Amino acid sequence: MNDNNIQLQHFILNEQKRFPYAKGDFTLLLSDIILAGKIISREVNKAGLVEILGLTGMENVQGEQVQKLDDFANSSFLNILSKNESVGGVASEEMAEPDYFTNHTKARYCVLFDPLDGSSNIDVNVSIGTIFSIYKLLKEGECTENDFLRKGSEQVAAGYILYGSSTMLVFTTGEGVHGFTLDASLGEFLLSHEDMKIPEPSKRYYSVNEGNFKYWEKNVQEYVEYLKNSEKPYSLRYIGSLVSDFHRNLIYGGIFMYPLDHKNPEKPKGKLRLMYEANPLALIAKHAGGKASNGIDDILEIKPIEIHQREPLYIGTKSFVNEAIAFINGGKK
Repeated sequence: MNDNNIQLQHFILNEQKRFPYAKGDFTLLLSDIILAGKIISREVNKAGLVEILGLTGMENVQGEQVQKLDDFANSSFLNILSKNESVGGVASEEMAEPDYFTNHTKARYCVLFDPLDGSSNIDVNVSIGTIFSIYKLLKEGECTENDFLRKGSEQVAAGYILYGSSTMLVFTTGEGVHGFTLDASLGEFLLSHEDMKIPEPSKRYYSVNEGNFKYWEKNVQEYVEYLKNSEKPYSLRYIGSLVSDFHRNLIYGGIFMYPLDHKNPEKPKGKLRLMYEANPLALIAKHAGGKASNGIDDILEIKPIEIHQREPLYIGTKSFVNEAIAFINGGKK
């Protein structure tokens, strides 16, 4: 082990010293999220050897088919966080309503999570991940729906755990973005990427599902055509797993897009969930020097009106996102 590879627990404890008012419960909360991530990582890595691949035969609240690993990941987070006295409630992409822990009378936080982003790629061994978001309760010991329905700018921490060729945790508490890689031989996350920044200037990458091209608004179509046909064309890099596409662009730069579409002409909408996907990644992007927008508003400044709210998403290198916004709003041709 390299002497420079600081253990995650030591890193968190050192960070805690910067906050004289810290009681240690936030550290324990992050430790529980890390534990859930380790458990999920173990199951993901042996998914081809046990009966955990495939569909459960059920649909989640989004109307999507639930993978067996989706269900396992959701249960793992729920079981672990329900035992943490500092957590007043949790909301998950896989649950219709938040789960409130009314017996946690000294709770200070609530947690939102997408237990297994990119789960449709599980059966073909593509990188997937867990995305999480933490808010401080408006009133200690009392968790209500209002604690979840808040702007992303109010998050106290956000992060993701990527299950790929290695398992990696990336998170921010508002003081930089840091990445830790799991050393399976030790069972410990070690600091591997300190103070991560989205490069600027960066790789000219764009990530989008062009299969939806005909459903996009004209300005979005023109923007994508511009990316492909500009003097220095952008290269398409699209995995189809949000957390994986975002992670690549965090390292190399680029822009990820999931535009508004008109598959249902009477009700055009975005696909990605504001609370479980867009907000936490937007906080990471901000503290890594990037930007996130729905094409009009800063993602972090959107006041949600429902738990499973969907929004279009443009996220990544700040100059690329600003350029996309200009196109979408007719300011650049």
